[in-house]
Amino acid sequence: MGFAVVKRSVSIAGHRTSISLEEPFWEALREIAERDKRSVQSLIGRIDAERGEQNLSSAIRVFVFNDLRTRLGAADQRTGGAP
Repeated sequence: MGFAVVKRSVSIAGHRTSISLEEPFWEALREIAERDKRSVQSLIGRIDAERGEQNLSSAIRVFVFNDLRTRLGAADQRTGGAP
């Protein structure tokens, strides 16, 4: 099961750049941004500012993954780890 890579242009800290991510990562970014009441561009700016030397696309994937892990951990705590 493969997902096509989608390239989008965004403006970060006043400069334009393009980011290539699989569609599920774009969807997750939109969901996280909506949950946090911010724009996707603002969220990407935050990730960019915190990524250090890591590639931006990779940093976004790791951010989405960590967000999911955090939410799953919180869900496990609420249910006592039951499936």
